[in-house]
Amino acid sequence: MEIVAPAPQENPEPPPFPAGDGAGRPTLVGADRARLAEVVRDLGEKPFRARQLWHWIYHRGVRDFEEMTSISRPVRAKLAERYTLVRPVPAEAQVSTDGTRKWLLRFPDASEAEMVFIPEEDRGTLCISSQVGCTLNCRFCHTGTQPWVRNLDAGEIVGQLMLARDALGDWPSANEDRHITNIVMMGMGEPLYNYDNVARAAGILIDGDGIAISRRKLTLSTAGVVPVMQRCGEELGVNLAVSLHAVTDAIRDEIVPLNRRYPIADLLDACRNYGGINNARRITFEYVMLKGVNDSDADARELVRLLKDIPAKINLIPFNPWPGAPYECSSRNRIRAFTTICLDGGLTCTVRTPRGRDIMAACGQLKSASERKRAGV
Repeated sequence: MEIVAPAPQENPEPPPFPAGDGAGRPTLVGADRARLAEVVRDLGEKPFRARQLWHWIYHRGVRDFEEMTSISRPVRAKLAERYTLVRPVPAEAQVSTDGTRKWLLRFPDASEAEMVFIPEEDRGTLCISSQVGCTLNCRFCHTGTQPWVRNLDAGEIVGQLMLARDALGDWPSANEDRHITNIVMMGMGEPLYNYDNVARAAGILIDGDGIAISRRKLTLSTAGVVPVMQRCGEELGVNLAVSLHAVTDAIRDEIVPLNRRYPIADLLDACRNYGGINNARRITFEYVMLKGVNDSDADARELVRLLKDIPAKINLIPFNPWPGAPYECSSRNRIRAFTTICLDGGLTCTVRTPRGRDIMAACGQLKSASERKRAGV
């Protein structure tokens, strides 16, 4: 039975603090400035304490209130009595032969998700998840074969970056030699079906006095939840990556079932209207190369035609296989020919180098390793 994605919330009520340590103490990881101000008021403390908390949690990355040495010991004791600074727990960590790292994260309710760090010569990219499981059922994606469990809250999203910084020694935020320079929300789940939590997390990630990831270094990937795309552009203004993967509705209906709700024409209209889009700041269109499905010369020419009036760059993704996958990867020659047509048509086009395949950390493979392990495969 197809799982129908939940509709994004409109004007939701602020959520409660995220779950904490299982002992009734909520975590302050994921609390925005307004929430920290509320915490301080509840403690009967002066407003400046909220700025101190923000600095220690998000700039310094401390994991214990006792490390907050600019805050008096009695206040630290009150904080520790009511709250915690818990992050997701790394249940498993793997390192690929190419240096890619993957963490299996376990949350307090025992649900799990994965995140991946991809080191490169000029940058380091952290790929984080926004949901446990996925509703979209994209046929080429192993993650999409797993049932949707729940949305991640803002603390569980931000906590992924904080955990990775712990592991890589990237604190404090002012560290000029940070390993993580870019964040992509391309892990498990569809971010725009968890927009409210994603937006709160993004606000924390890009705050210059805290984690301080540049807005230009944060990319949100969507399969095309058209009604939320404009809101995302207006409110967040982060980079957008669109999982296109086909140039006809017939093929996209098959491999990206969300297309039946929001067809290509509607999706591209939403891209044209995305806030901040220009020739200097283009939308990335992701296109997985599937042998005999979407990789013909005619497909490439149609892709050029569809995107001719959109500031765009194409990211061709060689299909990353997984056990039981219904597709094969296009040949190198076919990918090369497809790329040439796109370039000759005036598009910026690159081919993504697969990373972390040996630990199932490549695009479309997240979560599958842990499930295969439990299944004994």
